[in-house]
Amino acid sequence: MPSEGLKELYIDELKDLHNAEQQLLKALPKMAKAASSEELREGFEEHLEQTRGHVERLERIFKSLNENPKGKKCMGMEGLVKEGSEVMDEDFEGALMDAALIGAAQRVEHYEIAAYGTASEFAKLLGENEHVSLLEETLEEEKETDEKLTELAKDINREANQGIEEMEERQERKTVRKSSRRIA
Repeated sequence: MPSEGLKELYIDELKDLHNAEQQLLKALPKMAKAASSEELREGFEEHLEQTRGHVERLERIFKSLNENPKGKKCMGMEGLVKEGSEVMDEDFEGALMDAALIGAAQRVEHYEIAAYGTASEFAKLLGENEHVSLLEETLEEEKETDEKLTELAKDINREANQGIEEMEERQERKTVRKSSRRIA
């Protein structure tokens, strides 16, 4: 007979995940809007659609458990979303903003990967095989999203770095011109 304590912990974990996904449904459109890379914007929009599917899967699990998904605030996701909002409030532009957005998004993905992995293991122990397949389907999508972000980051980070070097060179040229005017 499965432990009632583990079942309660499992339901608590699911509620946390449900709230986390709800927070992401609000954050992803803002991240897509802030992205300058078309590919990154499309990636955020695609993940928004996936997130809707994640919520649906979780709600199927709650229905089968005769439980309500509401009632828990995911503080971890709240902090990650807040950090992402702070990134968008910076005056980064272009590839530099995109690089910052990718960093924020990957922190979210890693959080979700950990949470879905934990929930899946609880479901296995509780003999909830249908839940396991639903949770692992979402887990795989989260891992794929993280991999896509890593691939995008390769070019975007390089572009952001070149942009910084060019900006520093322009700043240096301005400083030299100002100094030469003072001398003359």
